[in-house]
Amino acid sequence: MNALAGTSRNFRLASRLLGLDSKLEKSLLIPFREIKVECTIPKDDGTLVSYVGFRIQHDNARGPMKGGIRYHPEVDPDEVNALAQLMTWKTAVADIPYGGAKGGIGCSPRDLSKSELERLTRVFTQKIHDLIGIHTDVPAPDMGTNAQTMAWILDEYSKFHGHSPAVVTGKPIDLGGSLGREAATGRGVVYATEALLAEYWKAVKGLTFIIQGFGNVGSWVARLIHERGGKVIAVSDVTGAVKNQNGIDIPQLLKHKEATGSLTGFSGGDSLDPSALLVHECDVLVPCALGGVLNRENAAHVKAKFIIEAANHPSDPEADEILSKKGVIILPDIYANAGGVTVSYFEWVQNIQGFMWDEDKVNKELKRYMTQAFHNIKTMCQTHHCNLRMGAFTLGVNRVARATLLRGWEA
Repeated sequence: MNALAGTSRNFRLASRLLGLDSKLEKSLLIPFREIKVECTIPKDDGTLVSYVGFRIQHDNARGPMKGGIRYHPEVDPDEVNALAQLMTWKTAVADIPYGGAKGGIGCSPRDLSKSELERLTRVFTQKIHDLIGIHTDVPAPDMGTNAQTMAWILDEYSKFHGHSPAVVTGKPIDLGGSLGREAATGRGVVYATEALLAEYWKAVKGLTFIIQGFGNVGSWVARLIHERGGKVIAVSDVTGAVKNQNGIDIPQLLKHKEATGSLTGFSGGDSLDPSALLVHECDVLVPCALGGVLNRENAAHVKAKFIIEAANHPSDPEADEILSKKGVIILPDIYANAGGVTVSYFEWVQNIQGFMWDEDKVNKELKRYMTQAFHNIKTMCQTHHCNLRMGAFTLGVNRVARATLLRGWEA
């Protein structure tokens, strides 16, 4: 089941639990606006090449739309649509005043030079500049994009609209980016994990963790868990996987990856088949990579007691069912990885006020938001006698539905 079908299914289940009117349900699913643009640029060798860019703006009932821009060969309207919808519920779960959006360009950033990426980003911004904005739609980095991409968008947008640092988040610090933003998603995942474990009278210290994906999110999760005394026993990324039953020395692994660009050849652990990583024995499994990695083929073999969904849509609905029957506790993506968008909100607030916070304040506020959101999810679980995924979906959908009704959606 693809990401759009999975997200829509979870939405419909939540809608049924909430007893939403069928017309309201339908209107909440339909995106506000779908944008598709052709981005033609000259390559460094002088040849012309064209890429298709998308921006799906899903809902703005609770505030400006918010969502990442990804550069990936598999960017397609269905996936972007699902992720935009997911952002609507995610921002509502975190209780920040945003709606959902998502964008992307179907390209392989590894195959493009820095100057080609800059040209592509600027052309994309020229095509959508009048449809994004500080109080309309605020993009952020996602897979294949970073702070530099946001700097180019900010610069290009400012040519049309004047200096507007709040138009994108995840910017470089020198251009109004927030301290703590780079670590925010990973840090939020750890705060969410701590909130969940506290429910079971457990703490990060002494538990074993497996982290799939060692990019920005996975590496920060690993680092913060290691600092708290958790044992990271296996890690993987596109280059391979490494395991050490006694716990991997994460600072050493980070140094090795920085020096070699790969996890392979790390002396502090043994290599492992990446596909075996998800079913390796551990207390907590944290998927931080692509969606759909837990499916009906491997779900029955998962040995973890807790799954923290740091990636978007890592468990497809069939896996969800199998894992729930096994008694595995799943902390859903729309809550677990909301740390990034929460600190993006803090960045936007700082830009609008023209007053920047120190890193301690950012992290303290993030912990407060993540902990409060977890307690709100638990309340919905008790009200509707449902699992954490449905607790999060009913919380998010209910907030968006209430805002939509209060604004007079049929007017």
